[in-house]
Amino acid sequence: MLLSFSRQSTIKVREATVERGTIRSLVSTNGKIEPVENLEAHAPISTTVRRVLVKEGEHVRKGQLLLQLDDADLVSTAARAQAQMKSSAAAEAALKTGGTQQEVLTLDAQLRTDRSAVDVAQRNLDALRKLQQEGNASPGEVATAEENLKAAQSDLTRDEQKKNDPYSQPEISKVQAQAAEAQAAYNAALDDLAKCNVRAPFDGVVYSLPVKQGGFVQAGDLLVQEADLSRVLARAFVDEPDIGRLRPGQEVEITWDALPNRTWTGTLNTVPSVVKLHSSRNVGEVTCVVDNHDLRLLPNVDVGVTIVIAQLDNVLTLERDALRADDGKPYVYRIVNDHLKRQPVEIALQNLTQVQITEGLQQGAEVALPAEENKPLFDGAAVKVVR
Repeated sequence: MLLSFSRQSTIKVREATVERGTIRSLVSTNGKIEPVENLEAHAPISTTVRRVLVKEGEHVRKGQLLLQLDDADLVSTAARAQAQMKSSAAAEAALKTGGTQQEVLTLDAQLRTDRSAVDVAQRNLDALRKLQQEGNASPGEVATAEENLKAAQSDLTRDEQKKNDPYSQPEISKVQAQAAEAQAAYNAALDDLAKCNVRAPFDGVVYSLPVKQGGFVQAGDLLVQEADLSRVLARAFVDEPDIGRLRPGQEVEITWDALPNRTWTGTLNTVPSVVKLHSSRNVGEVTCVVDNHDLRLLPNVDVGVTIVIAQLDNVLTLERDALRADDGKPYVYRIVNDHLKRQPVEIALQNLTQVQITEGLQQGAEVALPAEENKPLFDGAAVKVVR
C-alpha cells in the first residue's frame, strides 16, 4: 500500500521547453596577452642612463629615439679595436708582400751577399783544382774549398726559400687569427654602441620603462619595452582531453575581468604540437591574434579564453538537465496532461547547459527537469509543474 501511494502521489517538477535556436560547443580556459610585434631592449654593458626621452604609455613613431646610455667606455673599446684592426691589416699585407719594407730590403741585400759569396767560393775552388793539377795545391786545400762552396750555396738556398715563403703556416695562422679577433671586437663594439641609442623599430606604445635618467644599469637589464598593440596575441592553455577538438580557424572569444562587459574576437591560428605541464595541468598551447584597435587589452594581463568548437543555428535545443540515459540510450520524460511519458530521443551537439535534439521531440514540447527534493521520476507519474 505504501508503494502504491508513493507512485500515485503527485511529484513536483520544473519543466523545460524544446526550442529552436543556436547551440555552441565550447572549450573554456585561461590565457595571457602578448604583443605580436615587440621591442624588448636590454643594456649591452653596465653603465648609466644618460637620457630618457619618453614616458610609459606614450605612443611613439618608427625611428624615434627612446633613451640613451653613457657609451664613453664603448667608444674607447671601439677605438682600441680599430687600432688593432689597422695593425692586423698591416701584418696581413706583410704576409702578401713577403714582410715589411725594411724586412724585404734587408733580405734582398742578404741575397746579394749570398750570391757574391757563392761566386767567390766557386772561383776559389776552380783555381785550387787547376793548381792541384799542376801540383801546386794539396787535396786538403781543394776539399776545404769544396766545403766553403757548399756552405755558401746552403746560405743562398735558405735565403731564397725565405724570400719565396717568408712565413711559416703557424705564423700565418696567428696573424689571420689576430685580424679576425680585431674585426670581431670592433663589430661587437659598434653593435653595443648602436644598442646604447634605443630607437623604436615600429609605430607603437611604450608599455614598460623600468629605468630612470641618471640611473645605473647592469649588463642585460631591461631598458624599455614597446609594442604595436593594435593587434595582440592571446596565448591560451587547453587541457589535454580537449586538444583533439581543436582546429585552426575556430572562433575565439577573449574576456578580461578588468573590462567585464567587453569581448574581443579572433580565430585560432595555431594548435598544440606537444603537451606539457603547466601549473599542475597537462595542457597544449594555442594562439590567436586579436584585433585591439582601441588598445584596451594590455600585454601580460590574464584573460579568459573561449574557443567555439562548433555552432549550429536554428536547431532544436533542450536544457541538458532534462536528458537521461539508460544503457547509453538517451531519453526524456515528456509532460502530457500532467503525467510523465518516457520518450527516447536522439541527440547531436551538446555543451554544459544545452543539448541538440535531432529526433523524438518537436518544437514546443514540454519536458520534465529533475524533481524537487530529488524524487525519482517514472513513466506515467502524475506531476505538478512548479515555476
